[in-house]
Amino acid sequence: MISNKMYDFIKRIALIGAPVIVFLSALCNIWAVPYAAELTATLAAIDTLIGAIVTALKADYDRANKAPED
Repeated sequence: MISNKMYDFIKRIALIGAPVIVFLSALCNIWAVPYAAELTATLAAIDTLIGAIVTALKADYDRANKAPED
């Protein structure tokens, strides 16, 4: 397992940082910057991967810290 601090950092990247970068690269695509479409697709794929990792880590954490049933 990873620390709470590291989890929060990765989660912030997935929820805030990466989408902002993808948005900026999409603007580059609109303004016909070379390779902007490839960059946007790559960054979106990376963000999806980070989101999947965060989801898996959260599920592991929830399973490990599940309160015992009465």
